[in-house]
Amino acid sequence: MSRSCCRLLLLLGILIVSSYAASDSVYDNFLQCLSNQYSITSHQASSIVYARTNSSFTNVLQSYIRNERFKAPSTPKPLIIVTPTDESQVQAAIICSTNIGIQLRIRSGGHDYDGLSYVSDVPFFILDMFNLRSINVNISDETAWVQAGATLGELYYRIWEKSRVHGYPAGVCPTLGVGGHLSGGGYGNMLRKYGLSIDNIVDAQIVNVNGSILDRPSMGEDLFWAIRGGGGASFGVILWYKIKLVRVPEIVTVFRVEKTLAENATDLVFKWQHITDKIDNDLFMRLLVQPITVKSEKAEKSPKTVRVTFISLFLGDATRLISVMNKDFPELGLKKEDCMEMSWIESVLYWANFDNGTSVNVLLNRTPSSVKFFKAKSDYVQKPISKDDLEGLWKKIIELGKPGMVFNSYGGQMSEIPASETPFPHRGGNIFKIQYSVNWHEAGAEADKKHLNLVRELHSYMTPFVSMSPRGAFLNYRDTDIGFSQNGKDSYQEGRVYGVKYFMNNFERLVKVKTAVDPQNFFRYEQSIPPLPY
Repeated sequence: MSRSCCRLLLLLGILIVSSYAASDSVYDNFLQCLSNQYSITSHQASSIVYARTNSSFTNVLQSYIRNERFKAPSTPKPLIIVTPTDESQVQAAIICSTNIGIQLRIRSGGHDYDGLSYVSDVPFFILDMFNLRSINVNISDETAWVQAGATLGELYYRIWEKSRVHGYPAGVCPTLGVGGHLSGGGYGNMLRKYGLSIDNIVDAQIVNVNGSILDRPSMGEDLFWAIRGGGGASFGVILWYKIKLVRVPEIVTVFRVEKTLAENATDLVFKWQHITDKIDNDLFMRLLVQPITVKSEKAEKSPKTVRVTFISLFLGDATRLISVMNKDFPELGLKKEDCMEMSWIESVLYWANFDNGTSVNVLLNRTPSSVKFFKAKSDYVQKPISKDDLEGLWKKIIELGKPGMVFNSYGGQMSEIPASETPFPHRGGNIFKIQYSVNWHEAGAEADKKHLNLVRELHSYMTPFVSMSPRGAFLNYRDTDIGFSQNGKDSYQEGRVYGVKYFMNNFERLVKVKTAVDPQNFFRYEQSIPPLPY
């Protein structure tokens, strides 16, 4: 081995040892603060605070990483992870982090698409909320208090335990954490009937930068407005949300119909665009648009095409659904045998891709069935895309070969709620939302670069067909491609780049709230709301 190589290895070893030594020093200072400020003993602290030298550190860190891109050895790691078991420990973690001067990342379910709840290029702690997952359902007044570390699956299960005719409008992925999902908007398959998750929140509890626990009256209406769609982690640590349950019928209906280009998919998508935001509010239709290879015994090379899957939830029985479809979308040719009637909780399992007959208990499983490398992006469509342009899009999808798209219906209640009602602004005037995504299994920088470029190219191709000035984006589909902040002297200017895409005209109000409640910008990350410059 050459001398230069030996020196490099020695230097690397010194850096690693120095890193761990620094981590231990910070850990000791943090524990001392917990002891001095909150009388938390070292024994108590050792069960909730994990330094890098702790044998459980990696397991705790990776347990709630939902994107394999951020499990690489080169991914920056936190100095410590704090896993509070009660609210006073959350207060202590905030005060001691501010005293030491280390950034705090707040993780509830780990589904942040670009990993901002558990990754940073600056020294940071993770405040991991998974132990705080109590759910108290009150059917008599049709509400529930839900802690930030609970999952949507747990929430749906606890509602189902108490009632067969209540539900909650939120996402279809059961392992999503309540804290991040609700604070970012919360999009689900009942939004045309009941709006977003944030449209059904009536109270909350948050720990502010001073370590105080505030509810709706004590935090004030401005902060309560901000944490319903503006991202809670810019303003404090969400402990609880009080949600308003919604009524669901005893029987709902689902269907899944697949069409390829040879089966008239283009005409069907074109028509879908013209009715999807105007059809009966009980009906939600999502389109999955995917490149596929058609198996052919005759052709030497199997041809590629695009498959469009129409997947639906209807808040009613199959007979009424068929009547609605025959009136507004007869072109799909939906038949009763295409439909499945079931309870609302069974539809939750269906949309989460569980097999028919799966026990409802699976919703209590906090671990996804699989975790992949992925990247996602978002857009909003305000005018129907022409047939010619759809055909051009199909060619692009076939050319790229891997990225897919999801078209999510708007209209209904979404068009009735003013854009300023919550920080989430993408309401009336939007026909549907697009999610672009690409998944892969190969590890490494080259594979990451290849697949990131593919989904970015598809997103770029769609520029003429989506919202503009600004081009809208959905906060829950976190995308650092649209801008990020160094959180320095230019944080307002940097924040405005992505802020107006996520929040449109609501961005400036969010900045004012941030300036009032966290003027020193302690709660910050690469896409947080900045305070006004001094």
